[in-house]
Amino acid sequence: MSSSFKGILYPARLPMFHRLPAPATVEHLVQWFWIPEWDIAPGRVSRQQLLAYPACNLVVQPDGMELSGPTTRVSHQDLSGTGWAVGALLKPAAVPFFAANPRELCDARLDVEAPKLLAAVVHAMGGAAPEEQREKAVAIFADWLAEQLPEASAEALLANAMTEAIANNPELVRIEDAAAQLSVSTRTLQRMAKKYVGLSPSALIRRRRLQEAADHARAHPEMDLAAVAAEFGYADQAHLANDFQRFLGITASSYRRAVGAGPVGSGGL
Repeated sequence: MSSSFKGILYPARLPMFHRLPAPATVEHLVQWFWIPEWDIAPGRVSRQQLLAYPACNLVVQPDGMELSGPTTRVSHQDLSGTGWAVGALLKPAAVPFFAANPRELCDARLDVEAPKLLAAVVHAMGGAAPEEQREKAVAIFADWLAEQLPEASAEALLANAMTEAIANNPELVRIEDAAAQLSVSTRTLQRMAKKYVGLSPSALIRRRRLQEAADHARAHPEMDLAAVAAEFGYADQAHLANDFQRFLGITASSYRRAVGAGPVGSGGL
């Protein structure tokens, strides 16, 4: 599937990384599966910084399972030694099974007890052929989710449609825009976001815009930052600057220098 780096702030630092599509049986529960594999030299650490999708991830690693909630700002994962992970980016419909109040999961990680799934995925990832072991691990993970999670309600599927619309339509820059596209009230949208995501619709829109702006600033170093701001629906360059500083803790110009994009035509971010 697509190897888009949106949300990954420093793609050049990535270990071996794969995204696999969700099987049809869990398309309503999982956006995609992701599998990083790494072999870091002794004594070194590779820090992966993310402006993650505003969603929960269920992750299997050799030593256990955890559920990580949606993040409210840039996050990081330090990798060392040799290892792997098999993660499922959950759609909103899957979240109530794991948390009655998704808001409590924001910026948090919880251990998940599923020893049979853990053992099966660990065994699959120990196979000889890397591509086959990834596909087998995902199939095992998907089968477990399909067996464990109840059938999604109409409201849960509408919550899926909400996050999909916001994530994929750059023309949705206000809550009212998203509500109109889904033919629901803004109050309904806010209620669903609270119940199934843990973040407000405004936060979802803001995350998409900032992800896209950061990705574009990295991929198109020739583009003036004021033009980047306009491209992704910011009122002006100052608003883009505020979001970079607030959620990433750095300026856009500093980010561009860090990814090797060189000087920018419009400084001050």
